[in-house]
Amino acid sequence: MKLPVIKHLTQFIENNDEDFVLETIETLENLTEVPSLKDEELDVIGELISNMYGAIEVNKMIKNGTPQKEALNSFMKRVLGSIDK
Repeated sequence: MKLPVIKHLTQFIENNDEDFVLETIETLENLTEVPSLKDEELDVIGELISNMYGAIEVNKMIKNGTPQKEALNSFMKRVLGSIDK
């Protein structure tokens, strides 16, 4: 996950609508079923999907009153904490 990408997507959600991102996730998830995709391509799609889900989580925290910077930092700490385990 990349924090600058999540931050950019969070701003996109604020300016537009979360539904755009959710529909994009569905599209990308469907693309993963293409049998001719290479592992590297699947990795890129997976990274995009995880960043989009991250942006949705950060957006939920912001909607609940958490300042954007704090929401981003909190989310990344949670992600890094789960990786360390």
